Amino acid sequence: MRIVPSNHIQVSVPDDCQLHELDIWSSCYTAIEAGTKPFDVRLNDRNFRAGDALLLREFDPETGAHSGRIALRWASHVLQGGAFGIEAGWCVLGLAEHPPLPAGISDTRLW
Repeated sequence: MRIVPSNHIQVSVPDDCQLHELDIWSSCYTAIEAGTKPFDVRLNDRNFRAGDALLLREFDPETGAHSGRIALRWASHVLQGGAFGIEAGWCVLGLAEHPPLPAGISDTRLW
């Protein structure tokens, strides 16, 4: 694990994962926070991988301003484009509220 500073918070990220700071439109941000949108469709210009940390920054596209609200999520799954009707070069990120378990850990009761 390593601590990755961003402009907003410090995040503890497994050594084999990256931290991505992403702007997300207000309507999508609200749905992710409410738990009704556990995914995000993105241009895969960052080589997203399962386990990556995603720092989501609420953004208003009409004003071009950030609200200051942020949410930390983890990529639980990356569905690559080129199949299932997803355009090549794009991906669907599954979002989780908790980081992936370390290798060898399967029982979280004692972890």
